[in-house]
Formats: sequence, C-alpha cells, structure tokens
Amino acid sequence: MNIDYLHLFMRLVSTHNISQAGQDLGLSPAVASSHLRKLEADLGVRLFHRTTRQVTLSEEGRTFLPHAEEILASIESARAAMGSGRQTPRGTLRVTVSASFGRMHLLPGLPGLMERYPEMDLDLRLSDTIVDVVEGGFDIAIRNSELKDSSMIARRLAPDRRLVCASPAYLETHGVPQTPSDLSHHRCLNLLGLDQWGFITPAGIETVRVNTRLRVDNGEAVRDACVAGLGITTISTWSAYQHLSRGELVEILADTPLQSSTDLWAIYPSTRQLAPKVRAFLDYYLEYFGTPPYWDAALAREE
Repeated sequence: MNIDYLHLFMRLVSTHNISQAGQDLGLSPAVASSHLRKLEADLGVRLFHRTTRQVTLSEEGRTFLPHAEEILASIESARAAMGSGRQTPRGTLRVTVSASFGRMHLLPGLPGLMERYPEMDLDLRLSDTIVDVVEGGFDIAIRNSELKDSSMIARRLAPDRRLVCASPAYLETHGVPQTPSDLSHHRCLNLLGLDQWGFITPAGIETVRVNTRLRVDNGEAVRDACVAGLGITTISTWSAYQHLSRGELVEILADTPLQSSTDLWAIYPSTRQLAPKVRAFLDYYLEYFGTPPYWDAALAREE
C-alpha cells in the first residue's frame, strides 16, 4: 500500500476538500484525485462520499481510518527506532481544545514546544463545541470529562478543581451565602446546561437548582461577568486563579466543596503504536503544567 496515499487520506479526513488536501501535500487537484481513486481501488471500497462542495467519510472510510492511523504511526515509530534521521517528532499534529483553556494554557506553552520539536507543525482548533475526534481527523482532544468511548485512550493532564466564586462588590451588596441552599436567594451565572450545582456536605451530596440570571456558552465570559459583579458562579481554578490572586474574585462556600471537580484529559484514538508527535505533545504539556499544575500552585502560595 502506497504510504503517500495514506497521508493524502488522513489530510482529506481533516480538510474535507480534495484540492486543499492535495495542496497541503504539494499535489495538484488532479494528482490528489488520482491517488484517492487508486487507494480506493486497492482497498475495493469507496472511502468518501463526494459532493461538489466537500467530501465526507463513508462507513467504510470510518472503518479504515484507525487502521491508516496505526500504519502511519508504526512507520513513524520505526523510523525513529532505526535512526533514519527522523528521530524527532514530525508532521502535523491536530488538536482540539476548549477556547478558554487553549488560549490561557496551551498557547503560552507553544514557543517551547515548537523550539523543542522543529519538525512538528500544529493545527489547533479552539472551540467549546465537542467534536468527534476520529470524524474530525484530530490526533488529540483535550476535555474535562471522563472517557466514554472504548475506542479511545485518555491520559490525565491535570486536575480540574472547581470553586464557587463571586466578586467582592457583589458580596458587599447581596451578602455572603453561608450554605448551598442560600444560593436560591442569589443571582447565579452559568455555562449552558449547568443550572444544578452539587455540593459535598456532612449529610451527603446536596443538589441545588440555582437562580440563573445569565447563561453563556463560553467559560471566560462567565468568569468576566462574575468579576463585573453580575452574580455567583462555579469556575475552574485554571480559569480564575489570576483573578482570585488579585482579589477580583473571592471563593465562597469553601466548607461545602463542589461535587463537580474532575480532571483534564487528553483523549486520542487507540492504536498499538502511539505516534511520536502525540507522545511528544503529551509529555511536554505534562511537564509544562507541573504537579500540582502551576495555576493551583499559585493559589496555594496565596494561602
């Protein structure tokens, strides 16, 4: 099987456009189309549904995708192991991550990553929309939820500790809630779909449906609205640590912590051989975040 055809297949999964995929690999549209037809002829199946606007994976294409990933990852590993001059991670790594976390914590680390691995390029999608890793052609997705797909692998990057916070101005005007049930008398700010907050109390888990005055689909916007004094919210320490350190936000209900604290996970397709570029990215950011992660370490120094 021609390896160039597999590289084209993987690029086409990402771009959904034959001309763009070919251009990325230095191929004309005609040559790219020819390579794709030859790959489909070799396999005896149609890998993509084609329209005048885009191409999408067929059922057979989705079945073939993890095998293509595994073949290319094995080749990369073999080249590195045999000292073929390609020992450093190379190629394009596609990562999807929430807009807030990506902007605040991945982008500042990119200069060091790219200096360490000059042969590796990065396609970074900053979006709060949960995408299908395989269908979207991504190598890694960074999420704050546990793995539910058995065809994927999850690697823990850092804890995702959440607090209940408000601005000093809001608390001065509206008072400080002493128990979770007091929240029913306060204005609350939420991400979409998070109107119920669970608290760990001596009597067990207490779930409170809060009075949501503002719903937003972006975590940074919720945080900034909280800083502006619009209400009380739950927020991850990675998002609010600087505002907490400056006194712009204050933690409340610390004696009844949120049940929703979870972890940040790197999720990637399951293959027997982990591509060097994926391993390099994960190892780098584990080192970059630190243990505990630098945002929690900063708060600990304030205590």
